Amino acid sequence: MVFKACDEDHKGYLSREDFKIAVVMLFGYKPSKIEVDSVMSSINPNTSGILLEGFLNIVRKKKEAQRYRNEVRHIFTAFDTYYRGFLTLEDFKKAFRQVAPKLPERTVLEVFREVDRDSDGHVSFRDFEYALNYGQKEA
Repeated sequence: MVFKACDEDHKGYLSREDFKIAVVMLFGYKPSKIEVDSVMSSINPNTSGILLEGFLNIVRKKKEAQRYRNEVRHIFTAFDTYYRGFLTLEDFKKAFRQVAPKLPERTVLEVFREVDRDSDGHVSFRDFEYALNYGQKEA
């Protein structure tokens, strides 16, 4: 298990550096200072690091977020039939005709305009992801 491998001194917790190594091992990237600061500030101040239970919760949340992002990417790619990396209004119309054929074209246009945040006539993956996440995260 990654926790044990990163807790080389058998302290029973992961230090800041141990946590960084664990993220690299599990997710293949070095976490940013902001990400590590966020995790470290959320742990119990009476402990010197991240306990196993807290580590498992962090990993579970990261895995769920990764899985969700992959699903969003899959949906975007299904809409982006020409593999351009963005969606046009025509792409939207075509997709909505398949999933909601009775939806008025005016509504599709309104949705497109809402999602195209910079009004450039293209919906990037970032715009698309933002639209799908809108209202999903509660404070």
